[in-house]
Amino acid sequence: MNKVILVVIDGLAYEVARDCLGYLQGLNEAGRLTGYKMQCELPAVSRPLYECILTGTRPVDSGILNNDMARLSNQQSIFNLARRAGLTTAAAAYHWVSELYNRAPYEPVRDRFTLDPELPIQYGLFYSQDHYPDCHLLQDAEILRTRFDPDFLLIHPMNTDDAGHKFGLDSRQYRNSARRFDLLLADYLPRWLDEGYQVLITSDHGMNRDNSHSGILPEERDIPLFVAGHAFSHDAQARPRQLDLCGTIASLLGTAHEKSECEGLLA
Repeated sequence: MNKVILVVIDGLAYEVARDCLGYLQGLNEAGRLTGYKMQCELPAVSRPLYECILTGTRPVDSGILNNDMARLSNQQSIFNLARRAGLTTAAAAYHWVSELYNRAPYEPVRDRFTLDPELPIQYGLFYSQDHYPDCHLLQDAEILRTRFDPDFLLIHPMNTDDAGHKFGLDSRQYRNSARRFDLLLADYLPRWLDEGYQVLITSDHGMNRDNSHSGILPEERDIPLFVAGHAFSHDAQARPRQLDLCGTIASLLGTAHEKSECEGLLA
């Protein structure tokens, strides 16, 4: 069994991750993590792709097809799999994650601070504004990690997507938002790795020049995946898919599952 942290940088296009994440790319060059290029499922929209990442189910199969479908998932998520195995779960994430796996609709007074051992996401700090600062989000995540010692922790920042919607793919604001989060990670990632966590860093979808996403353009569908930790193969020839992330994380956690996974990604 391994403890796992999954970071989903909302709206981060592969080309911006490749060109702007200097800290992560420095670790990649030094052989301390491995980066991959993936393609997101369709439609390239946030809530359907949260469901895809966390359940391994295509949006056209899950039925979560747009951002307005505020209902509980009917799929087995990584949170469900972890809880079934007696593991501890936590998330510092946008409130749509709470609606998918804990309770819908989201009620801030009830759900923003979640401390309930009976829920799929037992410990949560959820937010509902896209400009909620990424630095605060990482602090929220670290509070959850250090106080509750989760076996699986989801960290989901929104500022890069917010900048993309306001200014577009080719804007300095979008690129600089990605750069800022990359440098914020430098305060946390070494600590996580020193404490033995297996870390995956990815995105749900990219961003286009119309300040949006949901289609089939490469800049909308191409997304990064970085993996760090001793349980990964670090095989540059591995070909992970977004659909494989849930099953791969379940295998890292040592939980029984029937999800697809990228075996070439694991040691």
